Amino acid sequence: MQIGLLGLGTVGTGVVELIEKNNNIIAKRINEHINIKKVLVKDLNKQRSPLVEGKITDRFEDIIEDEEISVIVEVMGGEEPALTYIREALNRGKHVVTANKEVISKHGKELLELSAKNDVNLLFEASVGGGIPIIRPMKRCLSANQITKIMGILNGTTNYILSQMTEHGKSFDEALKEAQLAGYAESDPTDDIKGFDAARKIAILSSIAFNTRITADQVYTEGIDSVSQADIQYAKEMGQVIKLIAMGKKHENSVEVAVTPILLPEDHPLASVGGPFNAIMVEGNAVGPVMFYGLGAGKMPTASAVVADIMEAIKNNNGGKLNCTCYYDFDIMDPGEACSSFYIRLRVVDKPGVLAKIAGAFGENEISMAKVFQKNTINGTAEIVIVTYDVPFRNIQDALSEIKAYKQVVEVSTVIRVEEEHK
Repeated sequence: MQIGLLGLGTVGTGVVELIEKNNNIIAKRINEHINIKKVLVKDLNKQRSPLVEGKITDRFEDIIEDEEISVIVEVMGGEEPALTYIREALNRGKHVVTANKEVISKHGKELLELSAKNDVNLLFEASVGGGIPIIRPMKRCLSANQITKIMGILNGTTNYILSQMTEHGKSFDEALKEAQLAGYAESDPTDDIKGFDAARKIAILSSIAFNTRITADQVYTEGIDSVSQADIQYAKEMGQVIKLIAMGKKHENSVEVAVTPILLPEDHPLASVGGPFNAIMVEGNAVGPVMFYGLGAGKMPTASAVVADIMEAIKNNNGGKLNCTCYYDFDIMDPGEACSSFYIRLRVVDKPGVLAKIAGAFGENEISMAKVFQKNTINGTAEIVIVTYDVPFRNIQDALSEIKAYKQVVEVSTVIRVEEEHK
């Protein structure tokens, strides 16, 4: 089986190495040997592995017009030219395997419909969770269920940073630098720390789970750059851990999708997921909660998912393809309507009556306070930590808009959702 590989970066190199290492096992499992015939790169002069000697090209035409190549593997990343190449491959009747979360989160429905029209496979297991199997289990193993909720840690960079802050007392900036030195964070970590990477992934998973089209721009997204060591310590005092959680939840006629930091109880299944690891919890109305755990990125874990998809494409050549299942059109819940308990940290002037004034603003906006702590007092200012009962996010936003205008309030430092128990 002849393969055309688009991209030879970290993941592309992993795909080449894994096929070379395991080809005999692969051949026994699918009755085919896999051969990478051509590899598309940007720079022909860059030194490459001997495994791809004589296979390198910088012309997509050399791959797409080769009739012997039946599977195109896209591991370039980015929206373009990857999207154009995938469309062209599907229109030419070639199977496509991709790890591209940006393309799938934005254009998955269109591309799946295009693959069905041309009776070819479009497989994208590696677009979410690296080597963790989640796309195919949701589309096949859990297909008898009505999925009610997905909740997961979908970005290893932010999980590593928060783990360093929690376990070793590092500041956010220190933990970020360490993540970059360890190779877990890019030189520009914006997509990770701002939550954009996780938003693309939860858009893909929620589209599959709830059978409705959801794109990354519909996901309410907050990053972890506002989380401080003070928040980490206060969470510990309350028996909780802060994680960046991607979540999709089915309501009666709408779907709630968000990526936000959340305070989890220490005994929550996701609270113990540390370092660069990812974990995804899926709840079905028949199976109950199930959890998928493993390395969510990296050369060989991602290559594992890509090569498995190549094998699946070959096995599914005559049927059994994963087609689009977005046959509903549910509304996306307004983020303001989403109900949760909230942790709020404020710095205020240390004078009598300030807390009463803040409590009044909360009361006017129908917010009940479950816990109130006055913490460090420095130079005439005090830190106040408030945990609310469940309330719509809009009520919190309205109350804080009022509170920020009070001259006695120096700043509203942090607002983080709270998961009081495993629901």
